[in-house]
Order: sequence, then structure tokens, then C-alpha cells
Amino acid sequence: SEGLAPDVISSDVHLYCVDGPAFDILVCMSKLMALGMPLVEVLRAATQRPAEAIARPELGTLKVGAVGDIAVLRLRPGRFTFVDAVGASLTAEQRLVSDGIVVGGTWWPNEAANDFGDTERFEAHAHETHVDVVSRHFGRG
Repeated sequence: SEGLAPDVISSDVHLYCVDGPAFDILVCMSKLMALGMPLVEVLRAATQRPAEAIARPELGTLKVGAVGDIAVLRLRPGRFTFVDAVGASLTAEQRLVSDGIVVGGTWWPNEAANDFGDTERFEAHAHETHVDVVSRHFGRG
């Protein structure tokens, strides 16, 4: 890349990568932090900027009168390995996890906040086609 950080971060989770390597938006955010993007910019690119991009800025910030639905995130230290679709690995010393969410004023704890098994067990499947991956996922492979 040319040193340009992304303006907007999404999970890119879709049918073909439901078993990795994207997993969820926190994995994507953690990968970008491991590549050197500052935490505050990662958070902004996953909240404020996407809301602005869809012309709904009230969704991307916490302020009086704004929608108060939030994810409560924690920066967890440790040693975490992320693998991309072609098998290249990236080791990070921290990653974002969600302790839970608040929706409509109700707290919903994340009971799997400390389960990192999916990302650690992921094996690259770039040698397979999307059809192969989907067939295996739905038990037709």
C-alpha cells in the first residue's frame, strides 16, 4: 500500500468467508491495529465514518440526543495470530474484544468474549474455490 489508511472499516464477512479469515469486524479492526493503524483511527473508521458515508451521522457518535446503542470494547493484551486467505500470518500483541453491547438501554453481555479459538484454528483455503468452501460449509463437499 501507499501508506493510506482506510476511511471506513467493515467486516467483509460474507458467505464465502464465514469460517475465516475475516470472522468479524473486531478481527478486521485488530488486524489493522497490528499493521500500525492507531486505535482512535480504527474506532473512527468503524463508527463515525461509516455513519457519515450512509448520511446517518447520528449513528456514529455518542452525544445527547443521539442513538445510544453501543459496543463495549476491551483492548486485550496477549499473543494473537491472524491468517489471511492465502496463508500469510500476522502476530499481534493485542486485539479488540467485545464485552457486550447496549441496545435500547439494555445490557447484553458477550458470553464468548474470551474465546479466540476460531481465529487461532483457521487454516488458509486459498487453494479452494468459493464453491468448494460453500459446499463444505453446507455439507455437500
